[in-house]
Amino acid sequence: MSGAQKTSALEESLDELAELAASAGAEVTERIVQSRPAPEAATLMGRGKLDELAASAKGNSVDVVIFDHDLSPTQQRNIEKAVGSKVIDRTQLILDIFASRARTREGRLQVELAQLNYLLPRLAGHGVEMSRLGGGIGTRGPGETKLETDRRRIARRIKKIQDDLEGVRAGRALHRQRRSAVPLATLALAGYTNAGKSTLFNRLTQAAVLADARMFATLDPTVRPLILPSRRRVLMSDTVGFIRNLPTTLVKAFRATLEEVTEAALILHVVDVSSPGAEERTAHVLKVLAEIGAAAVPQILVLNKIDRLPAGEADAETLKRRLWNESSGHPATRAVVISALTGHGVTPLLAAIDEALPLDPLVRASFRLPAADGASIALLHEFGRVLETRFDGDVCEIEAEIPESLTRRLKGRI
Repeated sequence: MSGAQKTSALEESLDELAELAASAGAEVTERIVQSRPAPEAATLMGRGKLDELAASAKGNSVDVVIFDHDLSPTQQRNIEKAVGSKVIDRTQLILDIFASRARTREGRLQVELAQLNYLLPRLAGHGVEMSRLGGGIGTRGPGETKLETDRRRIARRIKKIQDDLEGVRAGRALHRQRRSAVPLATLALAGYTNAGKSTLFNRLTQAAVLADARMFATLDPTVRPLILPSRRRVLMSDTVGFIRNLPTTLVKAFRATLEEVTEAALILHVVDVSSPGAEERTAHVLKVLAEIGAAAVPQILVLNKIDRLPAGEADAETLKRRLWNESSGHPATRAVVISALTGHGVTPLLAAIDEALPLDPLVRASFRLPAADGASIALLHEFGRVLETRFDGDVCEIEAEIPESLTRRLKGRI
């Protein structure tokens, strides 16, 4: 990577950190960058840069200093002593945002689990600070006793949350099993945070999911039905947005939610094509999808926010060639340019979904049903496209295009 590319990547990362800070309610007053061959073990940055940071924090009366780098417990404590302000890292900031946005019981459990896993190793070393009593072999101060008590209490709570989340996974598996009785394909919206997934979800399903410019505005997954042009009914799931350097603790904690992506028949990979970092963000989402086991799930590349691009730059294939790495191992069926905000491109997107869905293909079939069998006739109208209806006495003859699963359900009446 050239020096210019490194500088650009650094600026993008800091811009993203500033967006995260703003999402958490902070106001950014200054940015400080240091380039050095290796991080300082005790303080991450060198002595001179640390003194500069301390002076800046004091001069601006800052409440918190946020590092775009994971800090060890020792580094965090040493920097706080030198700066005189609260110090957090990128992971802690993201956890704080997640904690403020989770609304469902599942979401709150997932966030709490990630926070406790982050906190547990950072309890180490506090025992000495808590107590100056005792010393030598065979003695132990009350601070160290409290530390061990805290560790045990946190470990018990982690175990309890993990058990609860296993129950959530079992419940999701049961729901999927019930859905498979009459197969309904599931579409999963995936993409970088703030790519416009929730706006698109609301546009397609007429839902009322919060669509906000802040990062991670939507955490709790939402599932809604969607009727395609072919009259097939599918389920659409809106999931949490991805981000570079997404904390491992969060990926693990949100395993139950991310299963909705791995179990989907088709992923709608939403990309904000107006973002200068669209190429890197697309690659990062593909990387996370591979990490959670969704690399083999077919994708449609949904190129969103084309209303912000000049007309000559809004070509789907040109944008796809720029953003999509064919060697990534992810099967992309096609790319569709849309504006979730204005509705432009939604009709071609629905047609592309209809063509790409591998589950429950449409078939043309004829039925002879008792005219009094209103339930079966209603099913044909609700889940298929009725082409012709004829009545012959007490018999209703219907010709329709319907999902293959419905023909199996109505077997014997064809």
